[in-house]
Amino acid sequence: MATTKSKTRKRKRSRSASDAVAVILGIAFSFGILMLTIVILKKGISGGMREVKEKTQEYVPSGFTYPTDYEEYVVKYSKEFEVDPVLVFSVIKVESNFKPDATSQVGARGLMQLMEDAYDWVKFRLDDDSESFDDMYDPETNIRYGTYYLSFLMERYDGSIDLTAAAYHCGMGQVDSWLEDGTISAENFDVKDIPEENDQTSHYVNKINDAYSVYKKQLAENETDSLFEETDEE
Repeated sequence: MATTKSKTRKRKRSRSASDAVAVILGIAFSFGILMLTIVILKKGISGGMREVKEKTQEYVPSGFTYPTDYEEYVVKYSKEFEVDPVLVFSVIKVESNFKPDATSQVGARGLMQLMEDAYDWVKFRLDDDSESFDDMYDPETNIRYGTYYLSFLMERYDGSIDLTAAAYHCGMGQVDSWLEDGTISAENFDVKDIPEENDQTSHYVNKINDAYSVYKKQLAENETDSLFEETDEE
């Protein structure tokens, strides 16, 4: 009887040991599978990130991290109308954040947010065959019109980005009246001189200058002085 019980205990211990070994092997196998999965995922993520980076470099011209969509049109019409393309990019960034279908609460349209009266004025000046104000949702047409308008303002205000930005926002008539009555000075412009009731224009001028500075800084970091030079080398 005692011998039988002893044999039974030995079999139980043997099964327990086998079960423990099986559990350990199962855990080790599962851990191995987990580690293999992690390695595969890391490779996949790394490869994916590499691909995203490569694609990003393809679609971010001139190495900018700030957006430069539609560079082809910006450089083309900046050359034609003799405007700094960085200023054009800055206006697009501030006005629509590069959304061609953008429409403001007051009805301005497209990338450079042109109002209908500005559209009509530019259309007349360019003797253009644009069919309607809806064409301002077309990126190339909008950039062509907006860049021409900027070139006119830059010439009118002797190359002052501040006065050009102010006029782009609130109109030439308003800026001209401030200059005439001495509210602001063309030679010593200070955004703080813009009347408080026009604080949105002050804010706009500051945003244009901020965006312009960022683009210029990135050009400097890329050891590039001009987008025109970038394009000419191509």
